[in-house]
Amino acid sequence: MKIMPKPACPETLCPETIWPITIWPETICVVGLGYIGLPTSALLARNGYRVMGADLTRDVVDSINLGRLHFEEPGLDVILRDAVDSGNLDAATTPRPVDIFIIAVPTPISKDRQPDLRAVYKAAEAIFAIAAPDALIILESTSPVGTTEQLAQHLGNIRPDLIQDGQPLIDFAYAPERVIPGKIVMEITTNDRVVGGITPQATARAAKFYRSWTNGNVYESDARTAEMVKLTENSSRDVGIAFANELSIICDKIGVDVWELIRLANHHPRVNILNPGPGVGGHCIAVDPWFIVAAAPDEANLIRQARLVNDAKPAHVIRETLIAAAAIQHARVACLGLAFKANVDDLRESPAIDIALALHSAQQVGQLILCDPLVRHMPADFADAVGVIWEADPVRAVEQADVVILLVDHDRFRVIQQDALQGKIIIDTRGFWRKQCAPAPILR
Repeated sequence: MKIMPKPACPETLCPETIWPITIWPETICVVGLGYIGLPTSALLARNGYRVMGADLTRDVVDSINLGRLHFEEPGLDVILRDAVDSGNLDAATTPRPVDIFIIAVPTPISKDRQPDLRAVYKAAEAIFAIAAPDALIILESTSPVGTTEQLAQHLGNIRPDLIQDGQPLIDFAYAPERVIPGKIVMEITTNDRVVGGITPQATARAAKFYRSWTNGNVYESDARTAEMVKLTENSSRDVGIAFANELSIICDKIGVDVWELIRLANHHPRVNILNPGPGVGGHCIAVDPWFIVAAAPDEANLIRQARLVNDAKPAHVIRETLIAAAAIQHARVACLGLAFKANVDDLRESPAIDIALALHSAQQVGQLILCDPLVRHMPADFADAVGVIWEADPVRAVEQADVVILLVDHDRFRVIQQDALQGKIIIDTRGFWRKQCAPAPILR
């Protein structure tokens, strides 16, 4: 087993760093080995915890046990291999009895924009079946306010033997993740955490656990407040993005450069406008505000409206693109970027996918060229699509196109030179090329 200390600062968090550490007595089971659960498992194992990961997908489990990632995340591949090779991490399709359980499963919204907690309850029930008294269950999945308390109440339905005098013999706490794809390895251990239990004892236990392997501040609260903190953080971002997206639509109408407008407005000492884009994607900002709206539909007016503005932005981009394409017979349109944000391969809730699908079905587009150098294969949505080309090389994608629409500002698109854009219609939804290709038409 490798012995490695807790890193003292973010600069020591490079994957190659060797840390001499304490071997912690508690065993951990992380249920859900996706974008949050797998990095959490690997980092806990590398910090000396004995970690068992659980995921329903057999291919995911097999990949992890071989020390291989099933998604892209910078730096995580080395940490995962170290964790598996040390014997501190292995995975299975069912959880096993341990001291501390972490639930990190998806919590999407339904078609009617209601929280879908089926994965959370399924994970909790699997844990309840094997949990011993004095176990600690920590929910990290984004959840509506009150979910942690409801899980504790549900314990009595599955394991009445773990209820004494109306109170659970297991501690329950909520501790939301606060990381961004592309920087998960660093941010899991350096960002501040908010921890809230359903009892003071549960709060203290969970806080002690996070302080044992993270360097950010750990703030103690109650479960309901911690749940609302997570929803509030992402809703705040969503409102700010909606303001920028609405500005971009207004500027298109009145003939003002929105990027120049925001740049100048942000010189005010108390103004910090975010940048617009083609919409909002990902599993957090595009989803979490609806949890608040569902809980308080008559009160969450601004939060709802921000979601509607951001959900409507792809339609505006589609309209602008089709107007441009209509000027060219059998226009070849290249969509650069399909992920929901820059420099990741994550397609969850991506507005770029919706835009590309709509363009493919439009009569004004003769051929659609899809390019995302971080996504390994053509997305399943286009598997049987006729007239769609998957092009891994951004330069070749631009060469073939009459209209180039930049949907994601991946750093890898910087290989495209200014000369390659001349004579083409450029629809830059991220302001990526604003300074580089002024001679070409640029729409927002």
